[in-house]
Amino acid sequence: MDKKTLGRTGKQISSLALGTGTFGREINEEDSYRIMDHCLDKGITFFDTAEAYGGGQARENRKKSLGVDDIRETTGEMSSSERIIGSWMNARGVRDQITLCTKISGGRGKPDEIQMALAASLDRLQTDHVEIYKMHSPDPNTPIAETLDAMTTEKRSGRISVCIGGANYDTAQVQEVLDVANAKGYDRFEITQPNYNLAVSGAQDSLFPLCQKEQIAVTPYSPLGAGFLTGKYTTDKTNIPPRTRMDVAPSHIDIYFNDRSFRIMEKLKEKARELDVPVVQLAMAWPMTHPTVTAVLVGAREIRHIDNAIAAYQMALDPDLRAEMSAWN
Repeated sequence: MDKKTLGRTGKQISSLALGTGTFGREINEEDSYRIMDHCLDKGITFFDTAEAYGGGQARENRKKSLGVDDIRETTGEMSSSERIIGSWMNARGVRDQITLCTKISGGRGKPDEIQMALAASLDRLQTDHVEIYKMHSPDPNTPIAETLDAMTTEKRSGRISVCIGGANYDTAQVQEVLDVANAKGYDRFEITQPNYNLAVSGAQDSLFPLCQKEQIAVTPYSPLGAGFLTGKYTTDKTNIPPRTRMDVAPSHIDIYFNDRSFRIMEKLKEKARELDVPVVQLAMAWPMTHPTVTAVLVGAREIRHIDNAIAAYQMALDPDLRAEMSAWN
């Protein structure tokens, strides 16, 4: 797997990253181990997780948002992704081969929250540091200076060894981070993680140019739109395949189930038939080939999902084809 430089840090990371939100949620520990083994064998060594990735959190979120109290996950364990990764790294003895990123849940940017959350994550991950630590989303109730102060302290302590960053930050929020870090002498975000795919492409309009100008690594998630761009969903919201992302985390339905997204999906199917390539590979190749993108996060329930991502990366879309697909928006 090719390597790319993570912003200004000089750190080399694999051009594909393993997103581990499925661990303990859609798949069990044994299958998670198989996927991580396969990734390591294929040279995918950048793993992304979060304290919020757990079967237990998925159940709680569904109960809170929909009032549905049922079991759709493989486990009810809280933060199962981190714990499974930690157990795997310990069992395989491969911690030094993995570039590890984890995240504190959104809305928790106070210094004591950051300190306690990172300590808990390190405990589950069975390590004394992570390379990258991110805010999962901005905390509107905490001044960004307080958040950056706390994250800088953790970086200088060595518990974060490479850099800090943020997921789901828009352009104005990233700019605020840069301005405050520069004014106060804090570490700035060196990496950002937006949602980016054919159906949700807004990040490329202003966030990507800012990141390119400031040399901030861009590692987008959900190249298949939480599975929407596989083509397995219909407009019938009551007919969601069990154990899919839309079933386990129904909040994604509100993002993707709209006329525009289904129109893009139909064009994607037509182009895939014309080119005689799998829909999922064509869909993933589009975000992977944006010149600002450093590495794309890919989730998996099966080993073939990783192989599909590798095949998509190796497609290297012709610029004219990518421009044609971009016009679908």
